[in-house]
Amino acid sequence: MFVTLMKSKIHDVSVTQSDLNYVGSITIDEDLMDAAGIMRNEKVQVVNNNNGERLETYAIPGQRGSGVICLNGAAARKVAVGDVVIIISYAMMTEDEARAFKPKVIFPDTLTNKLVL
Repeated sequence: MFVTLMKSKIHDVSVTQSDLNYVGSITIDEDLMDAAGIMRNEKVQVVNNNNGERLETYAIPGQRGSGVICLNGAAARKVAVGDVVIIISYAMMTEDEARAFKPKVIFPDTLTNKLVL
């Protein structure tokens, strides 16, 4: 049997852009994607702390070090620039794998979306 667990989380980042006319997805600073272990085109859940909206989309890398968090396409209607969101990825694994698994959780600076060292 497989279970689905949180694989990684980018906790409390600010939306820097939204682009209704883009073909979909969320653009995430590639430094944040690497730190959280989120891959290009990986399915993610986005939780908006400001309005309670939740949505699923896929991640695309944005410019390294830019702090970009941009909701694209229809997802742009679920956020406003400045909203604080949590980006979560999940993985399916066996129960034995799940018991030993440790998710990656990062806490960037909410104002700049830069990694805090």
